[in-house]
Amino acid sequence: MTKEYEKNGYFVIKNFIPEDEIKALREVLLGFHESWKIKNADFYAEKAVNSAYITGREYLDEPQRKQLFNFIGSDKVMDVVASIIKHRPAFMNTQLFFNPVNKAQKNYWHRDPQYHLSIAEQQEALRGPNVVHLRIPLLDEPGMELVPASHKNWDSQEELEVRLENNHRKNHESLSSGVVEKLNAGDLLVFSANMIHRGLYGLDRLALDILFCDSDPDLLKFAEDDCLPNQDILSSLENAEAFNNTLAIKNKTNNKNVTCG
Repeated sequence: MTKEYEKNGYFVIKNFIPEDEIKALREVLLGFHESWKIKNADFYAEKAVNSAYITGREYLDEPQRKQLFNFIGSDKVMDVVASIIKHRPAFMNTQLFFNPVNKAQKNYWHRDPQYHLSIAEQQEALRGPNVVHLRIPLLDEPGMELVPASHKNWDSQEELEVRLENNHRKNHESLSSGVVEKLNAGDLLVFSANMIHRGLYGLDRLALDILFCDSDPDLLKFAEDDCLPNQDILSSLENAEAFNNTLAIKNKTNNKNVTCG
């Protein structure tokens, strides 16, 4: 897995989660999704393809949150994370991906950092720190299309023009370098947030993404306090390392801010 990730920026493990566990996760996440849709009705109807901060308290009760934390902090999941982020992996966020309401809405090529970094900063981000997605489809879906090795290599002219919609290109156009990875319920796709990728809409798309990163304060400013487990839950997890690393960085940052204030 590690060599494949280093080479291509992603890998797939088929049938990673057993059917009964997927069913239990799907029940919780469908409940979250229905509540989220009501609160975000306009956004959902207009253009949404994902929601975030699933482990927060706004839409889930404590037993549901604990169920998700138990899954994220399981040895099985954290063993995969540790194979990619070998030094102090940190929990960053969760997302739920679904089909857009508008059937004519097209998917789009992107690198995650492009929404908050300049071109020069995006190029620099290829050198690190790491941000990794663990995507787990809750239902069979068309999967994702990725550009292998783009987690290390900068865009070709074609890729850059399409991704940024330069020279009259559109970000939904096909790329000659794209590779499709079809995913079924219970599969696991691990991929770098830095790489060029796009989700493929269709079927009953519903996928959980768990984001992990290096213990970097600039990255962990995106981690919400409300989405982290309390001490009682932490003490019950098989592997709480990623949560503990996030809490340590955030506590250090908060204490520094208080001192500076």
